[in-house]
Amino acid sequence: MTCSLCSSYSFSFTASPVSSSRALRIIVIRSALSFFSSARVVFVAPLLLVLTGCAGGLLSGAGPRISAIDAESSNPSVPYTLIDLSGETIAPYVRPPEPAPAANVSSTTTAYEISLVPGDVIKVMIADIGETNAMFAPLAAGGTSFDVRVDVDGKISLPYAGRFSVAGHTPGEVEREIKQRIRGVTADPQVMVSMVGDVSGSVLVAGAVNKPGRFSALQGPLTLLDAINLAGGPMLEPHLVEVTVRNGKDANVYSYQSLLQGLNAPVAPRSEIVVSRARKRFVAMGAVATPGLHDLPSEQPSLLEVLGEAGWLDETKADPQGVFVFRLSRVAGVERPVPEVFRLNMRDPAAIFLARQFLVQPEDAVYVTNAAIYEWQKIISPIIQAMAFGRTLERGF
Repeated sequence: MTCSLCSSYSFSFTASPVSSSRALRIIVIRSALSFFSSARVVFVAPLLLVLTGCAGGLLSGAGPRISAIDAESSNPSVPYTLIDLSGETIAPYVRPPEPAPAANVSSTTTAYEISLVPGDVIKVMIADIGETNAMFAPLAAGGTSFDVRVDVDGKISLPYAGRFSVAGHTPGEVEREIKQRIRGVTADPQVMVSMVGDVSGSVLVAGAVNKPGRFSALQGPLTLLDAINLAGGPMLEPHLVEVTVRNGKDANVYSYQSLLQGLNAPVAPRSEIVVSRARKRFVAMGAVATPGLHDLPSEQPSLLEVLGEAGWLDETKADPQGVFVFRLSRVAGVERPVPEVFRLNMRDPAAIFLARQFLVQPEDAVYVTNAAIYEWQKIISPIIQAMAFGRTLERGF
């Protein structure tokens, strides 16, 4: 096919093939620039119309536009409810007031019976009544003491008492067993058994704490706060901490914030306490300063706090009328979560107060749409750049 632009020219060269080729390229470029310069108005106007009509498919973006959200709420492929937040509709979604500080002190009166396990170290003190030929030191002299470790078979060995099983028995039961075994050696022995190395009564604290490890309860029963503080405290903000307690039978999950508010609980011996990050996050999308996955800023955050956590609206491209919160709500009696979309018009001064009242929940998505002028700039800018580039080329020749 012959280009109509080039066919209107006839060429006659007597120069070398190299210079003829260069001259031909110059003539073609000048002709093209002349053609596009004369057709600029005719070409750009339809292009603007096409780009404007197809902007939804051609232009980049972080999510739906306001018109799309409105349209889908009335004729949805995935049903959801669009709720415009106002003074009349905000009531069911208001965040609750901060709880008052608890006046009660954590209870530590729960006493757990300690049963010996392999690895425990016990101190056995045996005292005689004081005869001259007594086998053990008298009580006044402190008796005779033995530090004994429970072996892997759950047994200990003592002079005159032999080797016998203590695993699963309490220190009091071991005292009575030793006294019974040495009764023929001494007339009226006094026996006391106390814990030295405490495996059976200790608790393990692991996870997001500063000093994880195993901690003894020899000085008395431990509460959850006791154990976590012995481990150096959590490494995260209190409202982002979740505490899981396992004791071999049950597993319970606590909010660390609730422990601080007075719901502390005693810990059974041999429990495992795992401190981890709670899944209290939200997604910021669209025209915000720092989009992405963020931790909730508090235990019961408002929409105003959450927008602040995301750096607030991007002033260069955000549409304040298009602030949305997308949520999957759990409704009593409904098996599947119910999709809800909340809209707030931040152009209205009253919206600031509504944003302070609205409770944002974990896993919510906060989305801010682009302003119409920003969308228009995305259409116009490439065309202006192309026209400016064409003028630059034209002047260059």
